[in-house]
Amino acid sequence: MSLMELTLRNVRRNFRIYTIYLLAMIAGVVIHFTFSSLMFKEDILSAMRNSANFQTGVMIASAAIFLFIIFFILYANSFFMKQRKKEIGLYLLLGMSESQVTRMLFYETIALGAVSLVSGILLGGLLSKWFGMLLMKLMEYDQTVSLSFPIEAIGTTVAVVLAIAVIISVQNLVMSRRVQLVELFRAKAAMEKPPRISAWLALLAVLLLGEAYGLIIAGRGSYMWVNHAQLSLALVAAGIIAGTWLFFRQFTGWMLLRLQKRARYFEGNQMLWTSALRFRTRSSAMNLSFITLFSAALILLTSFVAINYSVQFTATAANLPNDIAFESLGSGKDKELDQLIRSSTEHPVTDYRALEAIRVTPGTGMESAFENAEYFETEPLLVPQSVYQAFIEFRGDEERVQLSGNEAVALSQGRDMSVSYSRDDAPAFPIQSGSNAIELSIVALKDYALLGWASDPLTSMSKKPAVLVVTDEVYNSLRQGGAEVRTYHIYEIEDAGNAEQLSAQVHAVVKEANPNAYYSSFSDVYSKQIEGSSLMLFSAAFLAVIALFTLASVIYFNQLREATEEQRQYSILRKIGVQHRHIVSTIRKQLLFVFAPPLVLGLLHSWLIIDSYILESVQGYEHITGIIAGTMLAYFLIYFLLYSSAVNVYSRIVNRKP
Repeated sequence: MSLMELTLRNVRRNFRIYTIYLLAMIAGVVIHFTFSSLMFKEDILSAMRNSANFQTGVMIASAAIFLFIIFFILYANSFFMKQRKKEIGLYLLLGMSESQVTRMLFYETIALGAVSLVSGILLGGLLSKWFGMLLMKLMEYDQTVSLSFPIEAIGTTVAVVLAIAVIISVQNLVMSRRVQLVELFRAKAAMEKPPRISAWLALLAVLLLGEAYGLIIAGRGSYMWVNHAQLSLALVAAGIIAGTWLFFRQFTGWMLLRLQKRARYFEGNQMLWTSALRFRTRSSAMNLSFITLFSAALILLTSFVAINYSVQFTATAANLPNDIAFESLGSGKDKELDQLIRSSTEHPVTDYRALEAIRVTPGTGMESAFENAEYFETEPLLVPQSVYQAFIEFRGDEERVQLSGNEAVALSQGRDMSVSYSRDDAPAFPIQSGSNAIELSIVALKDYALLGWASDPLTSMSKKPAVLVVTDEVYNSLRQGGAEVRTYHIYEIEDAGNAEQLSAQVHAVVKEANPNAYYSSFSDVYSKQIEGSSLMLFSAAFLAVIALFTLASVIYFNQLREATEEQRQYSILRKIGVQHRHIVSTIRKQLLFVFAPPLVLGLLHSWLIIDSYILESVQGYEHITGIIAGTMLAYFLIYFLLYSSAVNVYSRIVNRKP
């Protein structure tokens, strides 16, 4: 019998054993083809306003997804090979060489790879249409996505499958050469010793996690974070990492030990599942710790990008509150630009206003008035309170100010939240206007923009005007003293988000007349921000689901391996009269004890950080809590599905004859 015939016979005879491994490979191909085909779909590319950036983003995300696919399939193959050690040992005993065994395994990989390639591409093509429509909906584009199988995506998927086949073959070769023949037959006989449990180390796990949680809940305004930020960060990181590891290495073992000392330990099936778990705590501690920490990081990432997407529409409007705004270039150019803007039939003008401001020179650093001062122009603009109030009323915003004397409000847009000062604590901000010098008292820093970021159709945002609102008396006094007065023309137009072409025309005229003149357009940023945040959300969610599925699968495959090793023990239990329902109940409790702690700790780690730091920065968006709840619910469902599947497969394995 040739190696090829032996390979095909093995696949047919043991197809049930190959099912889990085959499904893992099909899942990897489906994921890769689904995502990579989005990069080559003409329907999607034609709708994109920044297709080059989109393709680059998808390419980077595809590389990250490919790494997780490799990890997932290699782990599945490792599980698959461990299940076949006895079979491989028999082949070697019968005289087959290691190279022949390796070739046989390579043929099996190619056969399974071919099946997974065809199946994965067909399923991936269907899913790519659905995901493409979802992406278009996220970007708010009314674009139909057709069912297609881009040849470029097929080519990259074939290359990926071949690469996986080669990597798996190398893994199989290493595994078969690294283990001695006698070990292949005794692979299942090795029994792990339970670790030594210390009540003090179990208590230390609780203290470390409690210390980290306490610092997180205290928030950024607490004494430790304000005065010792780096130390606080180090304590939180050390507490969560070390506390999580000790939780799985010592605290869970201590809990199991306490259960064994209970008077009711021998009642029901408690003895069966606790004794089995005690022998697994040493080997599973590192895996469960890594899964917990990485899962928490993934939930944080997904929640952050989901929040970023949900506030992007509002944030873009806050960053660029004016549809088109530019600095006066003289009566001739201003008239030309006015005619150009009003001649647009697709974007008719709905409102026009002129804003007058005084440009001054600061007498001190800008940091006292503007947070992240490097993003602002170095020469502030003064606007009178009455003009500011008129703009507020027109926009319908609730950002009124009431000033007197030399009081001023800094429009420090981009802060997490606005802040007000009492008269005694208000920072002094000296300014110079011509020969006049005055010291303003900054009574408030507002997260608000009167003039938005300067923008460019190609490079998006550049700098923000630094605007100070002062009393009408201060403003008029400086104006009459020969201050440098600037005028800004502000237009509101219909469908401003899609006015890229009009913006490019106006921008060209402005920069031709004065390259340093201020120009701002909502459309210059809107499409880039929405497309970028949509792709980031789509990619992060896709990656997070794959990563969580991969990490949960580590637990899944570990439990199936343990099920194979415990077949004989469960066979003995059946022979001495333990009923089937008691065995199933034991398996459920045993696996719940393995699946639940990473789930609970991962959710707890991430929720505390999200609640204390992210939600605090985006107050006023009520729907964000629902987004985070949805993210965590998806995380829970993935683990629950794998837990349920593991219980069913575990039960079937232990009920087979060893």
